[in-house]
Amino acid sequence: MRLKDKVCIITGGGRGIGKETALTFAREGAKVVICDVDEGLGNQALQDIQAAGAEALFFKVDVTNREQIKAMVDGTVARFGRIDVLVNNAGVTADALLVKMTEEQWDKVIAVNLKGCFNCTQAVVPKMIEQGKGAIVSISSVVGLYGNVGQTNYAATKFGVIGMTKTWAKELGRKGIRANAVAPGFTMTEMTQKVPEKILDMMKEKTPLGRLGQPKDIANAILFLASDEADYVNGAVLPVDGGLVL
Repeated sequence: MRLKDKVCIITGGGRGIGKETALTFAREGAKVVICDVDEGLGNQALQDIQAAGAEALFFKVDVTNREQIKAMVDGTVARFGRIDVLVNNAGVTADALLVKMTEEQWDKVIAVNLKGCFNCTQAVVPKMIEQGKGAIVSISSVVGLYGNVGQTNYAATKFGVIGMTKTWAKELGRKGIRANAVAPGFTMTEMTQKVPEKILDMMKEKTPLGRLGQPKDIANAILFLASDEADYVNGAVLPVDGGLVL
Protein backbone atom coordinates (compact mmCIF):
# COMPACT_ATOMS: atom_id res chain seq x y z
CA MET A 1 0.00 0.00 0.00
CA ARG A 2 1.60 3.21 -1.18
CA LEU A 3 -0.27 5.56 1.16
CA LYS A 4 -0.68 3.39 4.22
CA ASP A 5 -1.93 5.50 7.16
CA LYS A 6 -1.23 8.77 5.36
CA VAL A 7 -3.84 11.48 5.91
CA CYS A 8 -4.90 12.93 2.57
CA ILE A 9 -7.20 15.89 1.88
CA ILE A 10 -8.85 16.02 -1.55
CA THR A 11 -10.77 19.13 -2.58
CA GLY A 12 -13.62 18.66 -5.00
CA GLY A 13 -13.70 15.05 -3.88
CA GLY A 14 -17.39 14.44 -4.47
CA ARG A 15 -17.23 13.64 -8.16
CA GLY A 16 -15.08 13.04 -11.21
CA ILE A 17 -11.32 13.04 -10.83
CA GLY A 18 -11.56 14.01 -7.16
CA LYS A 19 -13.78 11.10 -6.21
CA GLU A 20 -11.75 8.62 -8.24
CA THR A 21 -8.61 9.89 -6.53
CA ALA A 22 -10.23 9.51 -3.12
CA LEU A 23 -11.21 5.91 -3.88
CA THR A 24 -7.73 5.17 -5.25
CA PHE A 25 -6.11 6.63 -2.14
CA ALA A 26 -8.44 4.59 0.06
CA ARG A 27 -7.43 1.37 -1.68
CA GLU A 28 -3.80 2.34 -1.10
CA GLY A 29 -4.32 2.58 2.67
CA ALA A 30 -4.88 6.32 3.12
CA LYS A 31 -7.13 8.05 5.60
CA VAL A 32 -9.15 10.19 3.24
CA VAL A 33 -10.63 13.62 3.90
CA ILE A 34 -13.05 14.79 1.22
CA CYS A 35 -14.15 18.36 0.88
CA ASP A 36 -16.76 19.47 -1.62
CA VAL A 37 -19.25 22.29 -1.95
CA ASP A 38 -21.99 19.77 -2.80
CA GLU A 39 -23.02 18.08 0.44
CA GLY A 40 -24.99 15.30 -1.26
CA LEU A 41 -22.15 14.25 -3.53
CA GLY A 42 -19.65 14.57 -0.71
CA ASN A 43 -21.62 12.32 1.62
CA GLN A 44 -22.10 9.74 -1.12
CA ALA A 45 -18.37 9.70 -1.79
CA LEU A 46 -17.77 9.35 1.94
CA GLN A 47 -20.04 6.30 2.09
CA ASP A 48 -18.32 4.74 -0.93
CA ILE A 49 -14.88 5.22 0.64
CA GLN A 50 -15.98 3.83 3.98
CA ALA A 51 -17.54 0.87 2.18
CA ALA A 52 -14.09 0.21 0.73
CA GLY A 53 -12.83 -0.15 4.30
CA ALA A 54 -11.01 3.16 4.69
CA GLU A 55 -11.25 5.74 7.43
CA ALA A 56 -12.71 8.93 5.98
CA LEU A 57 -14.19 12.32 6.77
CA PHE A 58 -16.31 14.73 4.75
CA PHE A 59 -16.41 18.50 5.13
CA LYS A 60 -18.72 20.76 3.17
CA VAL A 61 -16.28 23.39 1.97
CA ASP A 62 -16.37 26.22 -0.53
CA VAL A 63 -12.68 26.71 -1.32
CA THR A 64 -13.26 30.46 -1.63
CA ASN A 65 -14.29 30.52 2.03
CA ARG A 66 -11.24 30.63 4.29
CA GLU A 67 -13.22 30.03 7.48
CA GLN A 68 -14.65 26.78 6.09
CA ILE A 69 -11.17 25.70 5.01
CA LYS A 70 -9.77 26.41 8.48
CA ALA A 71 -12.56 24.34 10.03
CA MET A 72 -11.69 21.45 7.69
CA VAL A 73 -7.98 21.62 8.54
CA ASP A 74 -8.68 21.88 12.27
CA GLY A 75 -11.18 19.00 12.09
CA THR A 76 -8.75 16.82 10.19
CA VAL A 77 -5.94 17.41 12.67
CA ALA A 78 -8.30 16.84 15.59
CA ARG A 79 -9.33 13.46 14.17
CA PHE A 80 -6.11 12.17 12.62
CA GLY A 81 -3.35 14.30 14.16
CA ARG A 82 -1.60 15.19 10.91
CA ILE A 83 -1.97 16.05 7.21
CA ASP A 84 0.37 14.27 4.82
CA VAL A 85 -1.11 15.06 1.40
CA LEU A 86 -3.20 17.86 -0.09
CA VAL A 87 -4.76 17.39 -3.52
CA ASN A 88 -6.01 20.70 -4.93
CA ASN A 89 -8.64 19.40 -7.32
CA ALA A 90 -11.69 21.68 -6.90
CA GLY A 91 -12.42 23.59 -10.08
CA VAL A 92 -15.11 25.11 -12.28
CA THR A 93 -15.50 26.37 -15.83
CA ALA A 94 -17.43 29.31 -17.26
CA ASP A 95 -16.43 29.35 -20.92
CA ALA A 96 -16.82 32.21 -23.37
CA LEU A 97 -14.83 33.88 -26.10
CA LEU A 98 -12.74 36.79 -24.87
CA VAL A 99 -14.99 39.47 -26.35
CA LYS A 100 -18.08 37.89 -24.78
CA MET A 101 -16.72 36.85 -21.38
CA THR A 102 -18.41 38.64 -18.50
CA GLU A 103 -16.68 39.91 -15.41
CA GLU A 104 -18.79 37.49 -13.40
CA GLN A 105 -17.52 34.55 -15.48
CA TRP A 106 -13.94 35.71 -15.02
CA ASP A 107 -14.24 36.30 -11.27
CA LYS A 108 -15.98 32.98 -10.56
CA VAL A 109 -13.32 30.84 -12.22
CA ILE A 110 -10.43 32.83 -10.78
CA ALA A 111 -11.93 32.62 -7.27
CA VAL A 112 -12.39 28.84 -7.26
CA ASN A 113 -9.58 27.52 -9.43
CA LEU A 114 -6.77 29.90 -8.50
CA LYS A 115 -7.54 31.55 -5.18
CA GLY A 116 -9.16 28.36 -3.87
CA CYS A 117 -5.94 26.46 -4.54
CA PHE A 118 -3.97 29.19 -2.74
CA ASN A 119 -6.40 29.24 0.19
CA CYS A 120 -6.26 25.50 0.82
CA THR A 121 -2.50 25.24 0.47
CA GLN A 122 -1.83 28.20 2.75
CA ALA A 123 -4.09 26.65 5.40
CA VAL A 124 -2.47 23.19 5.24
CA VAL A 125 1.22 24.05 4.88
CA PRO A 126 1.87 25.17 8.49
CA LYS A 127 0.93 21.68 9.68
CA MET A 128 3.23 20.09 7.08
CA ILE A 129 6.07 22.40 8.12
CA GLU A 130 5.53 21.35 11.73
CA GLN A 131 5.73 17.69 10.68
CA GLY A 132 8.77 18.27 8.47
CA LYS A 133 7.15 16.50 5.53
CA GLY A 134 4.21 16.70 3.15
CA ALA A 135 3.09 16.49 -0.45
CA ILE A 136 0.96 18.96 -2.41
CA VAL A 137 -0.52 17.86 -5.73
CA SER A 138 -2.44 20.51 -7.64
CA ILE A 139 -4.55 19.84 -10.71
CA SER A 140 -3.70 22.04 -13.66
CA SER A 141 -4.71 21.17 -17.23
CA VAL A 142 -3.37 20.77 -20.72
CA VAL A 143 -5.12 24.12 -21.19
CA GLY A 144 -2.75 25.52 -18.58
CA LEU A 145 0.18 24.58 -20.81
CA TYR A 146 -1.14 25.50 -24.25
CA GLY A 147 -4.28 27.63 -23.84
CA ASN A 148 -7.66 26.94 -25.42
CA VAL A 149 -10.22 28.90 -27.40
CA GLY A 150 -13.07 30.14 -25.21
CA GLN A 151 -11.23 29.55 -21.94
CA THR A 152 -9.33 32.74 -21.13
CA ASN A 153 -10.37 32.50 -17.48
CA TYR A 154 -9.79 28.76 -17.12
CA ALA A 155 -6.42 28.89 -18.90
CA ALA A 156 -5.31 31.77 -16.69
CA THR A 157 -6.10 29.77 -13.55
CA LYS A 158 -4.40 26.62 -14.76
CA PHE A 159 -1.28 28.53 -15.85
CA GLY A 160 -1.44 30.14 -12.40
CA VAL A 161 -1.60 26.78 -10.65
CA ILE A 162 1.62 25.79 -12.40
CA GLY A 163 3.29 29.04 -11.33
CA MET A 164 2.24 28.55 -7.72
CA THR A 165 3.37 24.93 -7.79
CA LYS A 166 6.86 25.82 -8.94
CA THR A 167 7.08 28.63 -6.40
CA TRP A 168 5.98 26.36 -3.57
CA ALA A 169 8.48 23.72 -4.67
CA LYS A 170 11.25 26.29 -4.20
CA GLU A 171 9.89 27.77 -0.97
CA LEU A 172 8.91 24.56 0.80
CA GLY A 173 11.35 21.94 -0.48
CA ARG A 174 13.86 22.69 2.27
CA LYS A 175 11.11 22.06 4.79
CA GLY A 176 10.48 18.56 3.45
CA ILE A 177 7.39 19.49 1.46
CA ARG A 178 7.06 18.59 -2.22
CA ALA A 179 4.76 20.49 -4.61
CA ASN A 180 3.84 19.07 -8.00
CA ALA A 181 1.06 19.41 -10.55
CA VAL A 182 -0.83 17.13 -12.91
CA ALA A 183 -2.02 18.49 -16.25
CA PRO A 184 -4.88 16.29 -17.52
CA GLY A 185 -6.00 16.30 -21.11
CA PHE A 186 -9.66 15.90 -22.02
CA THR A 187 -11.03 13.50 -19.42
CA MET A 188 -14.50 11.98 -19.27
CA THR A 189 -16.01 13.71 -16.23
CA GLU A 190 -19.08 15.80 -15.52
CA MET A 191 -17.12 18.86 -16.64
CA THR A 192 -16.48 17.51 -20.14
CA GLN A 193 -20.14 16.58 -20.52
CA LYS A 194 -20.66 20.28 -21.29
CA VAL A 195 -18.31 20.02 -24.28
CA PRO A 196 -20.02 19.43 -27.66
CA GLU A 197 -19.70 15.86 -28.95
CA LYS A 198 -17.98 16.98 -32.14
CA ILE A 199 -15.25 18.69 -30.11
CA LEU A 200 -14.68 15.57 -28.02
CA ASP A 201 -14.51 13.47 -31.20
CA MET A 202 -11.96 15.89 -32.64
CA MET A 203 -9.85 15.65 -29.48
CA LYS A 204 -10.03 11.86 -29.59
CA GLU A 205 -8.80 11.90 -33.18
CA LYS A 206 -5.92 14.20 -32.24
CA THR A 207 -4.83 11.99 -29.35
CA PRO A 208 -2.19 9.42 -30.37
CA LEU A 209 -3.63 6.87 -27.95
CA GLY A 210 -6.97 7.18 -29.73
CA ARG A 211 -9.17 7.82 -26.71
CA LEU A 212 -10.07 10.42 -24.12
CA GLY A 213 -8.84 10.12 -20.57
CA GLN A 214 -10.69 8.40 -17.75
CA PRO A 215 -10.65 9.67 -14.15
CA LYS A 216 -8.61 6.61 -13.19
CA ASP A 217 -5.82 7.69 -15.55
CA ILE A 218 -5.49 10.97 -13.69
CA ALA A 219 -5.93 9.43 -10.24
CA ASN A 220 -3.00 7.08 -10.86
CA ALA A 221 -0.74 10.03 -11.68
CA ILE A 222 -1.86 11.88 -8.57
CA LEU A 223 -1.23 8.74 -6.51
CA PHE A 224 2.35 8.54 -7.75
CA LEU A 225 3.10 12.18 -6.94
CA ALA A 226 1.47 11.87 -3.51
CA SER A 227 3.39 8.74 -2.59
CA ASP A 228 6.93 8.27 -1.31
CA GLU A 229 7.77 6.77 -4.70
CA ALA A 230 7.97 10.39 -5.88
CA ASP A 231 10.09 11.50 -2.94
CA TYR A 232 12.60 13.25 -5.21
CA VAL A 233 10.03 14.76 -7.57
CA ASN A 234 9.46 18.43 -6.78
CA GLY A 235 8.17 21.26 -8.96
CA ALA A 236 7.15 18.94 -11.79
CA VAL A 237 4.14 19.27 -14.09
CA LEU A 238 3.05 15.83 -15.26
CA PRO A 239 0.89 15.87 -18.43
CA VAL A 240 -1.64 13.02 -18.55
CA ASP A 241 -3.17 13.57 -21.96
CA GLY A 242 -2.51 10.52 -24.12
CA GLY A 243 0.02 12.50 -26.15
CA LEU A 244 -2.57 15.07 -27.26
CA VAL A 245 -0.10 17.94 -27.51
CA LEU A 246 2.83 16.16 -29.16
